[in-house]
Parts: sequence; structure tokens; C-alpha cells
Amino acid sequence: MSHQQQKVALVTGASQGIGAGIVEAYRKLGHAVVAVSRTIAPSDDPGVLTVQGDVADRATAERAVAGAVERFGRLDTLVNNAGIFIAKPFTDYTLDDYAAVKAVNVDGFFHVTQLAIERMLSQGGGHVVTITTSLVDNADSRVPSVLASLTKGGLQAATKSLAIEHATRGIRVNAVSPGSVKTPMHPEETYEALAALHPVRRMGELSDVVDAVVFLENAPFVTGEILHVDGGMSAGH
Repeated sequence: MSHQQQKVALVTGASQGIGAGIVEAYRKLGHAVVAVSRTIAPSDDPGVLTVQGDVADRATAERAVAGAVERFGRLDTLVNNAGIFIAKPFTDYTLDDYAAVKAVNVDGFFHVTQLAIERMLSQGGGHVVTITTSLVDNADSRVPSVLASLTKGGLQAATKSLAIEHATRGIRVNAVSPGSVKTPMHPEETYEALAALHPVRRMGELSDVVDAVVFLENAPFVTGEILHVDGGMSAGH
């Protein structure tokens, strides 16, 4: 398959957890992948280009999108997976907490999404998926997380706005809104407490979120969707 025919996905936060699972899933779909993370190591897979850098830095986004075009000739899908989650009472957040969460969750989204959509428009189409959090729609007193709601809630609103803005231009924009998922972010000793937050009384698996992203990739009539993958959290308790 020539690079010009092969579809290309760009995944942020790609070094571990959900991001690494998404990279693997897109390779199985036959896509080439640009994998971005501050700590990512070079890949032996010729279909994977790794870009080391902080997504909050515009230069990282520029290198990632340019790398996709230079190495593979195009960019078809962006998965905004990079994110920071800090759960604290609102008055305990520090200015450093605020700056860090805003930088990755908001600035990172803005930089790479703007550059990716610009490229997709020149190609005549594309797809953007952003990973958010079910706490946006389901605030829980057991998990005080205003910074997650402030930033990821904004991304869910932006998802719908971008979907409508580009609905007639061949670009779909969706989001996946997970509950608590078994990733390196959560120590195993917290699993029991986190499982109890979900009506189904278990945490999500990496595959639950990855499968949702793949579903959206293969759903050409779906745009502006916030797909909850949260064990029923957004439905109620």
C-alpha cells in the first residue's frame, strides 16, 4: 500500500495506557500512525512515526502534523488522548495545578486540532476524536474535580461546535467520555473504590475506550457525538 493510499492517524498521549492501545488499534485497521508523547520511544514499526514533545507546546503540534505529511503524505484522523486529571477540593488547587491542566487539556487540544483540521480541509475530509471524562456530565462529591470539568467540559462543547462548523466539509468531530479506566494513572489499590463509582460496579478496561474510538472511526454518519463509555455513570446512580 502506498503512503498516499494508506490512511494516517495522529494520536496524542500515545506512550502508554489508552493512547498506546489506540495506536495499536489503528495499526490493526491498516492506518499509519503518528504517536506523540513527552516520553515516547522510537518505534521499530515503519508504520509508526513517534514524536517526542509536550502537546501544550505549539511546536510539538507543528512537528507532529508536518511529520505525518512528510512521512506518510496525509493526515486522516486525530485522536486527542493526552490529558491531565487532578482530583482535589476546589480551594486546594494551586496555580501550578491550574496551569498544568489547562496547558495539556486545552492548549494541547487547540494547537494540534487546529493544525490537523487545516490539513484535513486541504484533503477534503478527516475525523477528530477527543477523550474527555464522564465527570463532565456526572459530577460526583466523592471525586471533586473542577479542573477536569472546566477543561474537558470545554472540549465536549468544542467537539459539537467543530462538528457543526465542518459538517458540510467532510470532517467529523466526536468525543469519547469514559468513566474510570484501568490505566497506569490509577494505582491498583484504588480499583475497588473507583469501581464503586460506576453503576455496573467495575472499572472500565483499556479495550472499552479503544473499541469506542474504533466504532466512531467506522461510523461515517456519526458526528458531534459524545459517546459515554462509563458503566452507566452518566445515566444516574
